[in-house]
Amino acid sequence: MYARVAGALSESDEALRVVEAVPARGRRPAVILAALHDLALAGRAPELAAAYAEGDADGAARAAVHTLLRMSDSVADLAGRRSVRVGETGRCAVLYPAIAEAAGRAGADKVGLIDVGCSAGLNLNVDRVGITYSDGRKLGDPSSPVQQTCSVMGDRSVPNRVVPEVVARVGIDLDPVDVTDADDARWLRACVPPDQREEAARLDAEMALLAAEPPELLRGDAVEVLPDALGRVPEDALPVVITTWRLSRFSLESRLRFLHRLSDAASARAVAWVSVEGVGVAPAVPTFGDRRASGHSIIGLALFGHASLNVESLGRAWSRGRLLSWVADPWE
Repeated sequence: MYARVAGALSESDEALRVVEAVPARGRRPAVILAALHDLALAGRAPELAAAYAEGDADGAARAAVHTLLRMSDSVADLAGRRSVRVGETGRCAVLYPAIAEAAGRAGADKVGLIDVGCSAGLNLNVDRVGITYSDGRKLGDPSSPVQQTCSVMGDRSVPNRVVPEVVARVGIDLDPVDVTDADDARWLRACVPPDQREEAARLDAEMALLAAEPPELLRGDAVEVLPDALGRVPEDALPVVITTWRLSRFSLESRLRFLHRLSDAASARAVAWVSVEGVGVAPAVPTFGDRRASGHSIIGLALFGHASLNVESLGRAWSRGRLLSWVADPWE
């Protein structure tokens, strides 16, 4: 669908002139396509919406050019102030066992979750979804309207631990998405191509679940905002900071400052950091000797205590958490 739409836009001199007038940060094809999809979802481009709904690629191509020319100011406005959000769903399956492991090792019966680079904060649903692993293990809430699946590689199952009571849910992002805001929620939906209907249905379900009990969203640089976020976790709970494919956007200096922030916070109480990042991206997290850019990510767990730091790699993950290999030895 998008290949045909993008081809039609690129073949229209008038459309290209409109795109060239968009601010530079919003001139990427994915942003332009998402902006057009947003207008369709909002009911402002009915011809395009109908073509998308019918799966009519040729009709969508014609309607996209027409919409871009007719609503150039609206497209430029959306593209200039929004960024594309992709791969938002499906991460809970890899996060759940790692968060449960962090709580178990710290002896915590309550946790506060802090999602760095949260976007909408869908990771903060982690204890509210049901997860079925290919080896038969089931974790999370079996009655949840959101059910995820995950394939397990290797001969070791994920630990059968339960995430304890979650008493705080905090998200940090330079531009957080509030799923209770109609415009924000529609933009997140618009970032899913119109022919990826299963992905769109998963996203809608996860957003609805999050909207029922929205998290606190903090806007700003993660390194600077992190102390405020940690302060929002009750003293009797373990703060668990989460990063999933976010640290690669940080400079090396910022990653090290992030690590130092966690260490500083642990002078008062224990702090856990669960990371799912590319090989070698998360500072101090072992890599099993894997090469960088190997196509998979490392599931890391760091426990910060007063004057102590324990870091371990729990396993590997692929496909944004839809496939994992648990490596860590069972812990009792």
